[in-house]
Amino acid sequence: MAKVVRKASAPAKAAPTPAPRKKPSAASPVELDKLIHERVRLAIVSALAGAEALSFNELKSQLSITDGNLSVHARKLEEAGLVACEKTFVERVPHTAYRLTPAGRKALDAYLGHMEALIRRVRER
Repeated sequence: MAKVVRKASAPAKAAPTPAPRKKPSAASPVELDKLIHERVRLAIVSALAGAEALSFNELKSQLSITDGNLSVHARKLEEAGLVACEKTFVERVPHTAYRLTPAGRKALDAYLGHMEALIRRVRER
């Protein structure tokens, strides 16, 4: 009789530590925060800024984007530490919820401040 050998599964990996983000220069109008400035990511952080948390389906519906598009952009924001993702089960159904982190709120505030300064500068001319 053949002996069955089972491989032990690899231990779960810890969540990656967000990479330090380079701050945009306030002196240069072209140095916008490229992570947030992208249209879908700006929409995600803006939607989350107005809510305590939103589910994957709520975000997808509000932004009128595909599952894949939301997943890719949300993961990029999550890896940067701007958005937190919580995956749970509700009555055996997977549920993914996103919320803006304190770092995400700070980054959005800085981005909006930069945009406001650009608008003032243009209107002064």
